[in-house]
Amino acid sequence: MLSRSSFTSLVVGVFAVYVAHTCWVMYGIVYTRPCPAAADGAAGAAGGCVWPYLARRPKLQLSVYTTTRSSIGAESNIDLVLNVEDFDIESKFERTVNVSVPKKTRNNGTLYAFVFLHHAGILPWHDGKQVHIVSPLTTYMVPKPEEINLLTGESATQQIEAEKQTNALDEPVSHWRSRLTLNVMVEDFVFDGSSLPADVHRYMKMVQLGKTVHYLPILFIDQLSNRVKDLMVINRSTTELPLTVSYDKISLGKLRFWIHMQDAVYSLQQFGFSEKDADEVKGIFVDTNLYFLALTFFVAAFHLLFDFLAFKNDISFWKKKRSMIGMSTKAVLWRCFSTVVIFLFLLDEQTSLLVLIPAGVGAVIELWKVKKALKMTIRWQGLRPRFQFGAYNDSEKKTEEYDAQAMKYLSYLLYPLCIGGAGYSLLNVKYKSWYSWLINSFVNGVYAFGFLFMLPQLFVNYKMKSVAHLPWKAFTYKAFNTFIDDIFAFIITMPTSHRLACFRDDVVFLVYLYQRWLYPVDKSRVNEYGESYEEKSKKKSS
Repeated sequence: MLSRSSFTSLVVGVFAVYVAHTCWVMYGIVYTRPCPAAADGAAGAAGGCVWPYLARRPKLQLSVYTTTRSSIGAESNIDLVLNVEDFDIESKFERTVNVSVPKKTRNNGTLYAFVFLHHAGILPWHDGKQVHIVSPLTTYMVPKPEEINLLTGESATQQIEAEKQTNALDEPVSHWRSRLTLNVMVEDFVFDGSSLPADVHRYMKMVQLGKTVHYLPILFIDQLSNRVKDLMVINRSTTELPLTVSYDKISLGKLRFWIHMQDAVYSLQQFGFSEKDADEVKGIFVDTNLYFLALTFFVAAFHLLFDFLAFKNDISFWKKKRSMIGMSTKAVLWRCFSTVVIFLFLLDEQTSLLVLIPAGVGAVIELWKVKKALKMTIRWQGLRPRFQFGAYNDSEKKTEEYDAQAMKYLSYLLYPLCIGGAGYSLLNVKYKSWYSWLINSFVNGVYAFGFLFMLPQLFVNYKMKSVAHLPWKAFTYKAFNTFIDDIFAFIITMPTSHRLACFRDDVVFLVYLYQRWLYPVDKSRVNEYGESYEEKSKKKSS
């Protein structure tokens, strides 16, 4: 007992250190120490300060060009798509322009956007104090499979769209990024030249003006705003595509934070995350404000902690369990089936790995619990497995009678609803394949009526007038995570049915809590390990 408590304390301690370290790192990102000599202009010039060029209030112009080359040295082979004269860095705007798509880009090539911020009335390549940044307007991604009505074969798209399916579904094709989000850091911040932040330094261009060093306007392209939902497939007949260019000012703290987040998303893609997986992470940052984002971080950290503790206690509970007295075997089997179906559904929907990985781990644990509940042993005869099932005692058989009685009543309601829902979706909803329809039918039954399969355990508790046989430690951690999932249901992109299921679980747990209050602990009853408090006392006295 001491070792288990010490291990839990160690995990909580490591978690606390992790949160504290992360808060310190975040503080270091959003806070930048100004040049100490900036208060005295003359001393600042000699003290290594780097001054903002924007403090001189120059008259600027914004120009956006497109080209198929990743670098340009002159005015040739480029197209001007947007020109903003008298550019005001304090005023936000959004404009949509039509961009000509070269033949090379239509043949799975790449098109780049060159964004210049330069003095008004001077061409960018003739301005020695211009700043520019490059961003690809295309990306490669596997197109989403077309959905059809499985009975009639009718497509969800128009017949003219059929030519897009000539490419193999597993072959990445060029997609158009229809949004370009620009930012300029507008703070008149004086940097210390001896300790420039590495993240901002790579976006800075410095010039010597007299005795002082100035940094030119910091131009930044917000790549986190490039979402999968805004992508458009480029086919060979496309000659023009729309591009929405939006601009807004940005503070130094948010700029540094955004740079780190973009680097983190890029690292995920280097580790094998697909464009869609990275898009889910982008959505957490783009679709929420910074304060809500900070709350999300703490919520996610506690979710990770409670997930670990719940898995640990659940595995410990089932590892030591020797009796199924008071436990609904049907509920265990259903929980396993529903968890596996949900995992396959999330896999079929190409859901974010943030949701998919925990679902997969949970499915493996549920399969192991079924093995324990059925007292199953596996013996190998060569390459062929042989399954053996243990026998139940009288008390366990009594529990099974209550369990079967509850399932009998539920089947009258559950099976017609599931079959009717599957038939309705087959007639009215379009799917990618028969497998997709089957998985969707199963998962809709799980989400819509799956909580009914939790009722046999409530019925067994009612018949036995006890809840001592349940793993309450694991239940407690899972309850915390259930309420955390309610918050995540509004943050992480997931199917609507999966989002509604998070709130459904709250109701079931409240009923468990009511039974916990209704049936107080009786020390003569067996606990979750098949032992009672009185039996332990007798063993100790003997």
